[in-house]
Amino acid sequence: MDCMAEPHWLDETERRAWLSLMTLVIVGLPDIERTFRAHGLVHVEYGLLAALSEQPEGLRLCDLAGSMNVSPSRLSHRMRKLVDRGYVQVRGSADDGRVSIAVLTSAGRRLMEEVAPQHVADVRRLLFDRLDSDQTAALADALSAVAEDLGGCPRADATPAS
Repeated sequence: MDCMAEPHWLDETERRAWLSLMTLVIVGLPDIERTFRAHGLVHVEYGLLAALSEQPEGLRLCDLAGSMNVSPSRLSHRMRKLVDRGYVQVRGSADDGRVSIAVLTSAGRRLMEEVAPQHVADVRRLLFDRLDSDQTAALADALSAVAEDLGGCPRADATPAS
């Protein structure tokens, strides 16, 4: 008895979308990574710095790990490098001594002021300069739906929690 169901194969549009996404990941992300490497960073470290740059009061390490989808051990390794380079400070929480808070230092802010414009130029060059506003909106809607289901960023049209 054959219990295996016939696969629900991708149609031509789905196949084209998937292969295009894979090209972006395989070719585009390494191109973007070059900007980070020039500053001694890898993509995940830039992501950590970017997340901290948006939270002047800092972030709990557990929240930072969750938002970046990294394990506590990987976060610890990356944070140690960023702390050693003077970009991040980790301190205890005034509210809960069991919690550690990561805060971007002034050196970290200066680094982000240098790297972020280069990063956004790379993203524009590799992706958005090739799309019109309707295509960008459709891409944002589609990827937001996928990211939300994966536990990532909330949709832009979602009402923020107060």
